[in-house]
Amino acid sequence: MRADAQRNRDRIVEVARAVFRQKGYDAPLDEIAREAGVGPGTLYRHFPTKDALIDAVMQAWVDSVETATDKALAHEGSARDLLLNWFETYVGVISAHKGGPAKLTTAIGVQDSPIRSKCAVLVSANERVLAQLAEQGALKPDVDAVQVARLVGGVATVADQSELAPDVVRPMLEVVADGVLA
Repeated sequence: MRADAQRNRDRIVEVARAVFRQKGYDAPLDEIAREAGVGPGTLYRHFPTKDALIDAVMQAWVDSVETATDKALAHEGSARDLLLNWFETYVGVISAHKGGPAKLTTAIGVQDSPIRSKCAVLVSANERVLAQLAEQGALKPDVDAVQVARLVGGVATVADQSELAPDVVRPMLEVVADGVLA
């Protein structure tokens, strides 16, 4: 890719990240192009669909999920403390952009989703945390990482759409944690 084309692409992603964070994933692409200082044709040449742009915006986020998971797994305390810490981390990770929790949660487990690879990162992170808890004998049998991701994602979606404070969200996460712990 030419240097100027790469600069345009990077600028579009940077502006899209800010616009999505402020207005959600339903923000018009024309607005992103205008704020990035490029024409709509340039935006669509780099990102033929909104999902392709969302995917590019989310790449940095994907990289942060691994770090967040490692940090959550290093949390000391009871199995319940570890799980609640992870759930709060998970809610934070998927709530980086307004509308993010709903977009990600509804795509989890959907094989033809354009953000399937991002959802797989979330499911894998959940699998790591749940595996550690299972090794400790702290998890009910047959708890599934996809189901847990959907449940916690549902709580995050409600929190995102209702703009709930973390102290209001935590009791909902406690219900989910108590439901999966042995």
